[in-house]
Amino acid sequence: MPGAAEDLTALTTLRLPAKAAARRDVTDLPALREALADARAAGLPVIVLGEGSNVVFAGDVDALVLRYTATGREVIAEDDASVTLRVAAGEHWHTLVCWCLEQGYHGLENLALIPGTVGAAPIQNIGAYGVELAPFVEAVHAVRIADGETLTLSRAECAFAYRDSIFKGALRDAVVITAVDFRLPRAHVPVTDYPSLREALAGQAAPPEPRDVFDAVVALRRARLPDPATTPNAGSFFKNPVVDAATAEALARRYPGMPQFAAPGGRKLAAGWLIEQCGWRGAEGEGVAVHPGHALVLVSRGGDGRALLALAQRIQDSVAETFGCRLEIEPRVYGAAA
Repeated sequence: MPGAAEDLTALTTLRLPAKAAARRDVTDLPALREALADARAAGLPVIVLGEGSNVVFAGDVDALVLRYTATGREVIAEDDASVTLRVAAGEHWHTLVCWCLEQGYHGLENLALIPGTVGAAPIQNIGAYGVELAPFVEAVHAVRIADGETLTLSRAECAFAYRDSIFKGALRDAVVITAVDFRLPRAHVPVTDYPSLREALAGQAAPPEPRDVFDAVVALRRARLPDPATTPNAGSFFKNPVVDAATAEALARRYPGMPQFAAPGGRKLAAGWLIEQCGWRGAEGEGVAVHPGHALVLVSRGGDGRALLALAQRIQDSVAETFGCRLEIEPRVYGAAA
């Protein structure tokens, strides 16, 4: 399988320079199993890539970079209250959200315009504007990289948590997600209590409908976040840290106005606010930068993955020294030891 090194630069939204030992795009299960068998025969690990919007290549990787691009969606169960969809992993996430809204299947509106594929969505349990993916997932279908066997994980087995799942833990780089089953309600009370979303919807004469939420979320994301097509980035680069209640109260006393949100196990702090308070918004050097309009977004301006991770490290150290909590990088990182 290995031949000339495969250029990965155009395969991620950060567009960092990197190469892989091999690359394969497959569109169905037989081709997927064949690619995995070839990788095993060549002794290559497998890195699964969707649209590359949550991945950092910090250097070259001695691996097969594999993209499973199968598309398709079907209704597998429905009643008066809900519909259950099976969606192939290669479907574009935002396209699915738009289609569901048009069909009258609700709940995903707050997750509009999140980049990436359906197959990538469960990996980090995508979330935005007060909603997470997890409650809508019925099952995740996958193929095991080690032997090509299929497996299906229930929502509970996926071990979803804040920006986390079994696919970032015990099953990291161990499976290829091939499809996701979603159960969506026909009648749905929109979630509008996230501060910026609530503000965007204020003043409406009638309670907001799912379409109103969708439109507001799309407008907010377009206004606040740089487009990866023109400004290479991977969206939010750090998770919002969660601290215990006592720590949150002490920080609130010390820093009046610090944004905090309820979270399991304590309070969630706004990573972007922490970074900005440390003076990092707009900082740049070595071809990488903190976006001037949103401190949570790191961008590439011709630099490489090592420079980006070095910037991230400096930000982490600064926030830890100032606020006593350490930010965790959200994207998956490969090639850091190269």
